Amino acid sequence: MKIAVFGAGAIGGYLAVKLQQAGADVTVIARGDHLAAMRENGLTLNSEGTSTTVRLACTDRAEQAGPQDYVIATLKATGLPGAAPQIAKLMGPQTALVTAINGIPYWYFHGQEGPWQDRIVQSVDPGGEVWARLPPRQAIGCVVYPAAEVIQPGLVEHTYGNRFSLGEPDGSKSGRVEALSQMMVKAGLKAPVRTAIRDEIWVKLLGNIAFNPLSALTTSTLERLAFRPDLRAVAESMMQEAQQVGERVGAKFNVSIDKRIDGAGEVGEHKTSMLQDLERGRPIEIDALLGAVVELAELTGTPTPLCKAILALVRERARLAGCYPA
Repeated sequence: MKIAVFGAGAIGGYLAVKLQQAGADVTVIARGDHLAAMRENGLTLNSEGTSTTVRLACTDRAEQAGPQDYVIATLKATGLPGAAPQIAKLMGPQTALVTAINGIPYWYFHGQEGPWQDRIVQSVDPGGEVWARLPPRQAIGCVVYPAAEVIQPGLVEHTYGNRFSLGEPDGSKSGRVEALSQMMVKAGLKAPVRTAIRDEIWVKLLGNIAFNPLSALTTSTLERLAFRPDLRAVAESMMQEAQQVGERVGAKFNVSIDKRIDGAGEVGEHKTSMLQDLERGRPIEIDALLGAVVELAELTGTPTPLCKAILALVRERARLAGCYPA
């Protein structure tokens, strides 16, 4: 099984090491110091008290890898439009693109019956360029739960979780999604195949739209945001607004907001990816998370006053840090 991991940072690096150890033919697409370190010394993963270093094929030119069976895109949502031309070079007619990316995926309304069928979510895919370059019929949804961080070039620290929920947009248990699940399970990961992947995307998104921007505004960790009563109340109100939006576009929620908040808090003194990016001056995933929810709220006529206010504040915070367009 040929698998390319595009954007082999924290989550991508974790996956690449695990899949390589399980016998997959893995190529990572990376760049900069991280790529240079992997070429020279391999990729090291610290996880569950053990340190593992693997040598794998790595490049910054997708055309060198050629068409794959699966491309797992683990880059930030902000990077997907710019990366789409390179990802397309890894795609053959039968290649599956696994979108292991936070937020509303670019293919969200693909084939979904209703008034918004095949609608482009502009916050995620401005102008529909990703949709045009990466046909949504080739996409597999993926909801990412592990927490990991690139400690230094070539070194990934995995701190929590090993579940990657998979699902076809049409809800089928296809041969391609089942085969990928089996490979990931062989790699020691949890990879359940869901028949309603959009529902799980929304459950994960509830936490992302609240905890990520709130952490960027306050510099607080997940534990503080979840368990300090005043901060928890803000997160809860944002999630209530977002859940109403999700329900308007057909999502069903099987997890209560309280349980969702408690689950995030159990991760402990962990900085969200948005806070990590803000502290390091990197572009942050505002639009694919909270921006997309506000866009869908406007589309469906759902009031979201708190989400709109937090969106404005976190965008300005990011602008001042040079992490969001002026």
